[in-house]
Amino acid sequence: MDVGVGLPNAVPGVDPATIVHWAMRADEGPFASVGTVDRIVYDNLEPMVSLAAAAAVTSRVELVTCILIAPLRERSTLAKQAISLDVLSGGRLTLGVAIGARGDDYERNELAGQSRGDRLTDQITELRALWDDGRITPSAAVRAAPRVLVGGGSGPAFARMARLSDGYFHGGGPPRAFAAAAAQARAAWADAGRPGEPELWGQGYYALGDAADAGRAYLLDYYAFTGPFARRIADGLLTTPLAVREFVEGYADAGCGHLILLPAVADLAQLDRLAEVVSSWRGGPRERAVTHGVG
Repeated sequence: MDVGVGLPNAVPGVDPATIVHWAMRADEGPFASVGTVDRIVYDNLEPMVSLAAAAAVTSRVELVTCILIAPLRERSTLAKQAISLDVLSGGRLTLGVAIGARGDDYERNELAGQSRGDRLTDQITELRALWDDGRITPSAAVRAAPRVLVGGGSGPAFARMARLSDGYFHGGGPPRAFAAAAAQARAAWADAGRPGEPELWGQGYYALGDAADAGRAYLLDYYAFTGPFARRIADGLLTTPLAVREFVEGYADAGCGHLILLPAVADLAQLDRLAEVVSSWRGGPRERAVTHGVG
């Protein structure tokens, strides 16, 4: 299993310079990727822009949206942005997409009246078509298209993933929750007649040591829209090296292929501490494939 780290793009008040330095240090190892989360109505930096900044100062790590709320974006513009970021990074973009969970993000968007799920389905199909026929693809493109992963926990989300994407992005939780979702993803993949198995990606939040209280406060604020469930998310924060190792091992044992640990505090010391834990773990980053695509 590969282990990546999130950029602190959604931690309120993050110093923009921290995004750049965070990406540079992550690229030095032991991480396989840097990832971003997405919101509209929140004090965060836009994920695609944040990844573009990371692309400029890195050469190795995968650049991952985990996830991008794709239905909030016009499809041809998103297709152009994604393939441009892929080109600028030398083919390192993985585009994780889902419908998101916050109503107010959609209320601020001119596309609010359309079905989110149907829009995402049509959007992924159109992204593939635009990339494949070259209508918007830069001539410098280094591969056919970025890898596309789909998140969500409903039956339609798993079916959408199986029909249209390269794999599944789990939204977080303990390893047992990932294992259950992975089983659904594999079943949907088989039902769609796809060969092999879907790529399986996961994520979790961490804030080590003295940063634990600040990390919990951030998660309570970020997920306040979920009501009492925000407390359960905050209680799942990884706050010790042992908790991180057990979480990583649990996801690896459950069949996860790539796990991204998202920071709940925008402190570079947190990145360094996580790097020590990941370096001590028995796994290591695998050789990255350079081509992806459905079929």
